[in-house]
Amino acid sequence: MDAPIVFLHGFGTSKEDYLDIAQRHDFAGRPFLAYDMPGAGVTDCTDPAAVDIPFLVHTARAVLERTGIGRFHVVAHSTGALAALMLAHQEPGRVLSFVNIKGVLGPEDCVLSRQALAQPDPAEFFLKAAEHTRNAPHYGSGMYAANLPHKIQRGAVAGMFRSMVELADRGNLMGKFLSLPCPRMYLYGEQCAGLSCLPVLDANGVELAEIPHSGHLPMYSNPVAMWRQIAEFHARQLIPSARR
Repeated sequence: MDAPIVFLHGFGTSKEDYLDIAQRHDFAGRPFLAYDMPGAGVTDCTDPAAVDIPFLVHTARAVLERTGIGRFHVVAHSTGALAALMLAHQEPGRVLSFVNIKGVLGPEDCVLSRQALAQPDPAEFFLKAAEHTRNAPHYGSGMYAANLPHKIQRGAVAGMFRSMVELADRGNLMGKFLSLPCPRMYLYGEQCAGLSCLPVLDANGVELAEIPHSGHLPMYSNPVAMWRQIAEFHARQLIPSARR
């Protein structure tokens, strides 16, 4: 049996981002794992202030142990991709491939979270900022804004943002991602095509996948193209001759 695909969702979203995999014929029979992170989705975290990126890494490791998963493929988005990166950096032998969906790789990925941390109530600021983007000309922003209050515990916002900014500024995330020994893809929407990290990724052997008609949330705006790119990437890892 093929190794499972482990999905980690981003900040303010949930495991349901990935459940369409069960409807995709190109993933038929592939085992997978998707779960809500602490303080997100339908989870109820008794101490949401304790939630940060290291806590998410610890949680991922515990879930993998509980489910008996040894080696696996990663597909992860945004802050979930950051947690997955830290786990893969600590245990590189377990990760067979990594699809990074607009994950945090540097300071430019933390503009809004940095602004939120400068406010007395980061959660209130972030929720209001997200609401203001409901009608912004960004793919997926309306759906994200509508879902956000139901997908994240307010108490988890500050700790998550603080650790994310710290890692983005001082964690050498780009170096960690480029040093992973597994095949890597960086997937992003066309509205994110100006990211400064893209030429660096391309020059260092990371496969780039730009999804049309989407932005930070391609799973909302163009899931068909997103799943096709992921399926083709995985097929190349499973069929050695396709790597040439």
